Amino acid sequence: MNRTVKNTVAGMILGLASLLSTQAIADLIEPSDITQVVMLGTGTPFNDANHSGQSVAIVVNSAVYLVDFGPGVARQIDAARRQGYAGFPGNTMRPTFIKYAFLTHLDSDHTMGIADLVLTPWVLGRKEPISIYGPPNTNFLVDQTLKAFDTDIQHRMKGAQPANPNGYKVNTQIIKQPGQVYKDENVTVEAFNARHGDWPDGYALGYRFTTPDRVIVVSGDTTFDESVVKNYEGADILIHEVYSMEGLSKRTEDWQNYHQKAHTSTEELAKIGDKIQPQLMVLNHVLYFGTSAESVDNEFSEFYNRTYTLAQDLDVY
Repeated sequence: MNRTVKNTVAGMILGLASLLSTQAIADLIEPSDITQVVMLGTGTPFNDANHSGQSVAIVVNSAVYLVDFGPGVARQIDAARRQGYAGFPGNTMRPTFIKYAFLTHLDSDHTMGIADLVLTPWVLGRKEPISIYGPPNTNFLVDQTLKAFDTDIQHRMKGAQPANPNGYKVNTQIIKQPGQVYKDENVTVEAFNARHGDWPDGYALGYRFTTPDRVIVVSGDTTFDESVVKNYEGADILIHEVYSMEGLSKRTEDWQNYHQKAHTSTEELAKIGDKIQPQLMVLNHVLYFGTSAESVDNEFSEFYNRTYTLAQDLDVY
């Protein structure tokens, strides 16, 4: 039987996705001992203390692969560690185990945690460079970040602190075309073009992770486009951005025009879900525009009657 968040566990959660316990969320999809998704941050450009900056962790056999690194990412990694999630070692205070990150695009709400991701683990003992995959100009973002913090780096390297010479470095990999961008014994990662406002082809990406037992798609920021949707086919978990139509209707016309060309409405996302039929649809990067989680939940459920959830920070699937 298809289930929405509102009728999961016989309505015990009163229709509020934001009130789901971790166990109830896990009940939405068959748990996996191999592959988990940890929503480190589910926020947007709007300041919201309840939603940290964008970051999704795909965990496969306890190896962690990040998608995006918004504000506060290192602290969210530690929060996941403290809760004992798979892939986040409970015996260390150090987020030094993050080796791979994949960037969807260069908007600030997806990238502002870069200094945190690169430098904090180094200060705490990381000895190897981190690898960051992303669209053109990701190298500029990385290089300028390191340049901005050069005084700090040199102070640590040349002073009394026992800093190592490699842990702050970054192996930057520019994604020049759609297709497979990374593969190891745990995962195959494919990038595809998203459609996000004025970003040209190749500068806004989504990612498809194929693991031994799951296919997970992270949409990135994108408007509805059939050429993008085809990349979602076969997804077990589809993590997709969305905006509230009710909320957007209260914004000025210029902002309405922008968001309609850059993002995906609840009604459009429902159409995507009906076509792709993932085991679980995860509403991420939710642009509420002043509405509530309950309002967005009600709005989406008018169009979609399959299994879904509104992502909250530190949810696990």
